[in-house]
Amino acid sequence: MNILKWILFPFAILYDGVTRLRNYLFDIGYKKSFEFDANVIGVGNLTVGGTGKSPMVEYLIRLLSKNKKVTTLSRGYGRKTKGFRIASAGDNARTLGDEPFQFYNKFKKINVSVAEERAVAIPYILAELSPEVIVMDDSYQHRYVKPTLNILLTDYNRPFYDDYVLPFGRLREARNGAERADIIVVTKCPHDINESERNLISERIAKYADCQVYFSAIKYLDPIPLNQEYSSLSKNVLLFSGLAFNKPFTDHISSHYNLVDDIYFNDHHAYTSKDMNLVEERYRQIPFQDKSIVTTEKDMVKLLNGEIKSVVNHLPIFYTPIEHYFLENGEVFDKVVLESIKDAGN
Repeated sequence: MNILKWILFPFAILYDGVTRLRNYLFDIGYKKSFEFDANVIGVGNLTVGGTGKSPMVEYLIRLLSKNKKVTTLSRGYGRKTKGFRIASAGDNARTLGDEPFQFYNKFKKINVSVAEERAVAIPYILAELSPEVIVMDDSYQHRYVKPTLNILLTDYNRPFYDDYVLPFGRLREARNGAERADIIVVTKCPHDINESERNLISERIAKYADCQVYFSAIKYLDPIPLNQEYSSLSKNVLLFSGLAFNKPFTDHISSHYNLVDDIYFNDHHAYTSKDMNLVEERYRQIPFQDKSIVTTEKDMVKLLNGEIKSVVNHLPIFYTPIEHYFLENGEVFDKVVLESIKDAGN
């Protein structure tokens, strides 16, 4: 693997040069970043793969939708549709993408939208939905829109300051791109991370960005049955998931249940009847009477499509929601977010 990485190093130099030039053109105004007469909160990262953007977007939805009219705007990665789309009753993970459909399925008080060209989509959102706040998911490299508040996430287990640009590492752009952040959140921290380690991480980040740093962790909630016929997850389980990094979810399940078998798919995998037949076959092979199937909420929403739903409806499938929470200073973070929002007409 190390040999392969060094073979890819020249390509990383080329990629780094291209992304630095692109950012420079935005910085000098040659490429235009649009500011809107609206509150736009951007959530993104420097790295490829999961840093916890969806749990952070959901945290912001809970915080903001108490008193504000909120619309989310995502690219809609992996969807089968194109262009600007406002989620409605006929949509699913294939028409919206898995994460936007998860937002739509979960939060009934907000509007959910998707578009590849988000600078083009925002005027339509303002005209048709009149939101007080737009939460823009996976927005950090989408520099055609300048957010009111720019939130950068970095995974505790893979911090951007120890990583390198693609394809030598996993960075979408150079580390100094962190300087555009208004807030940096170190996600997926151990629950017992101590103050000295937090300070050390903050010092490493300060070499690249001058902003407040917060530390957060993921909380797993109780499993929920896909079919209400089943009341609780059995002790013996088959796990299947399609995540950028499956290990944290697998570790959580194996620490609470007897993990008999597991099946892993690619991130954003579009499930088919064949996939679910495989899951059912492996489930039937488990040599226990008391057994269930467990997956993530992100995977669950992709099982709600008509064709797949008919295949899985009779199976004891449970999904495990997750929530983001701050290890300290969460109320300070909330205050910064809320104070960034300007009233209409101001």
